[in-house]
Amino acid sequence: MKKLFYNSLPLLFGGMMLLGGCGKDRDAAPSIASIAVANDDFQLLEDAAVRGGVAGVLSNKNPNDASGNYTVFAPNNAAFARLGFRAAPDLASLQTSFLTNTLLYHVSNGDLPGSALTPGATSASALGVSRRFIDRGGVRYINGSRILATDVKAANGTVHVVDKVLLATGLDIVQSAIALKDAKVFTKPELSFLVEAVVYAELVGPLSASAGSPQLTVFAPTDQAFRDLGTLLGVPLNVPADIRRLPKATVQAVLLNHVVPGGKFTSELPENTTVTPLGGSPLKLGAFTDGVLTVQGKSNTAPAAMVIPDVQCVNGTVHVINRVLLP
Repeated sequence: MKKLFYNSLPLLFGGMMLLGGCGKDRDAAPSIASIAVANDDFQLLEDAAVRGGVAGVLSNKNPNDASGNYTVFAPNNAAFARLGFRAAPDLASLQTSFLTNTLLYHVSNGDLPGSALTPGATSASALGVSRRFIDRGGVRYINGSRILATDVKAANGTVHVVDKVLLATGLDIVQSAIALKDAKVFTKPELSFLVEAVVYAELVGPLSASAGSPQLTVFAPTDQAFRDLGTLLGVPLNVPADIRRLPKATVQAVLLNHVVPGGKFTSELPENTTVTPLGGSPLKLGAFTDGVLTVQGKSNTAPAAMVIPDVQCVNGTVHVINRVLLP
């Protein structure tokens, strides 16, 4: 299986992004690394870069760009806290390859000023996956992450501050879920029940990428969400294989209720309205608050919250949620 997050991708900038432990005071004109190390609001970014084992330093000029510059979309501490990472030890729950390639997704060659972050434009990342800029109510986003500050100038480029960690897999929706199940993202498996359900319901093909395949938005329930569903139905779902105790047609209908045509980040999803999934039973989207929305199935008594929003896949966007959406 293709490895998650381009694990075989060479470190593109001749080894580039150690945002810690280097020359806090040595630069009269601070480098990108010096800015990050000196600012307590980027402590988790520094910790992530160290744990990611990425060689080299952003205190140097970029040898792979004529300008000698980098552009970094820098998640602050609050962005990491959204994913449950509030201190350096918390990062140990992530696989190193995931961390390394996630850092690469925040970096690009050259100096990209704030004036170039225009809605509809895209920007290539060091991971090899492009990001897009979106306007929502006069506020700029990169994918689903709000751009909090622009044009923090450094001796070797530009920093823009964002409120969420940018996530991309370089894989299609099914392969991304399998990577989570196989503990290639977190050290603990996740989405194991969802993968089992997709295989059982014979939906691997429609959710995989192929030539001309449509972009999709998928709301992906966690393993605990499926266990909770078993309690609700009175059918214990203790292990993924227990999904097969349910009628295949029922599982297929429920899964299709989680798939909406068009790959949309949270910054693009409409609020306080309904959208129609492939299953045909309307989903109710809540208010756009702090960069996320709730989503509720027709037969749910309470809405689902987004646990991990805005995961970019090659054939759409996945939002991990904490409840199964019932038609």
